[in-house]
Amino acid sequence: MAISAPDYARPVDADTAFEIGSVTKVFTTLVLAEMAGRGEVGLDDPVAMYLPATVHMPQRGGHDITLTDLATHTSGLPRLPANLAPADDDNPYADYSIEQMYAFLSAYELPRDIGSQYEYSNLGMGLLGHVLARRAGMSYGALVRERILAPLNMRSTADTPAVYMKSRLANGHDDKLMPVLNWDLPTLAGAGALLSTADDMLNFIEMLVDAPSSPLHAALATTLAIRRPIGVATDETGLGWVISGSGDSQIVWHNGGTGGYRAFLGYMPAKGAGVIALSNTSTEVGVDDIGRHLLDSSHPLVRPPRERVAVTVDPAIYDGYVGDYPLSPDFVLSVTRRGNGLFVQATGQSKLEILPESETAFFSTAVNAQITFDVGADGRAKGLTLHQNGIDQPAPRVAA
Repeated sequence: MAISAPDYARPVDADTAFEIGSVTKVFTTLVLAEMAGRGEVGLDDPVAMYLPATVHMPQRGGHDITLTDLATHTSGLPRLPANLAPADDDNPYADYSIEQMYAFLSAYELPRDIGSQYEYSNLGMGLLGHVLARRAGMSYGALVRERILAPLNMRSTADTPAVYMKSRLANGHDDKLMPVLNWDLPTLAGAGALLSTADDMLNFIEMLVDAPSSPLHAALATTLAIRRPIGVATDETGLGWVISGSGDSQIVWHNGGTGGYRAFLGYMPAKGAGVIALSNTSTEVGVDDIGRHLLDSSHPLVRPPRERVAVTVDPAIYDGYVGDYPLSPDFVLSVTRRGNGLFVQATGQSKLEILPESETAFFSTAVNAQITFDVGADGRAKGLTLHQNGIDQPAPRVAA
């Protein structure tokens, strides 16, 4: 059950709990490597080996999706399953069931060859956590506790906020700094269910930077030994990890975000230094850049976005903007109206409200991004341009 955010006055300290979102994924892949080291699973085992016979895992070209394909986001599975339709957008994974996941997998057709392309997939990593738990005969949370948390003496990390006393749990906040619910991920736990503290995550970092003395040394080495290209500069994916750069400047990292939190975990092997940055807001700026800057001062801190002021417009104009705007065949911005608000949702991402600076120019307070609509004489949008990270990306309007 999701916990509502209490307003309490206790200062944040090293024992305060935060949702760490997708940083969970490196715990999931470390479990995979640890189980492979014991001979309980094989990295190249087909995922289907660990699912009920009634589930038909998608195949392509006579090849099966393997555990490594899931762990490197190269399985061909999408970011999220199409049948994820949350009853509550503020807790989007809470009611997604194992039966729904099995039904999606059994009906899904892979769009490309397995292993041929990186596509970040919460579904794939959640499925990996699920099959590892089935193989071990215990829940995902219990498996992580036994194989990772206990050896590292991480006593304040868990897969549900209910473990924490409310006084230990930092209030999560949305992009408007309003308190929000904690997330529940019963089925896709391996993709992002964990909560942790700065103290506990420092134990994890100690394992990263002083690996030879760690009981998980061999498992960590396995997660870094297998590498596939991501398609962004020279970045590669290990088992779960993102590996950026090379030599003395290499950073091994992962970040995460939920409805009310952001997290960044990274370390530099050459320096023997690691960092964890935790935030209890869902705003985009201020976690990844801080973590990278602390590791390597040559990485600049992101300048705060300039202050933007929303103006009042007639919400009726929003009806002419509703529709789908493909930035690429696999990445679509869906614009919808709800009451007097206009919302945009990118493929596989949360729905965000955008606020008007004018009748055609809008901005998000959750991420540093703006949208300009190209409006015809009839008041209907012919397309839009997404302005983000210094890049302007146009997209036509294709459907209402």
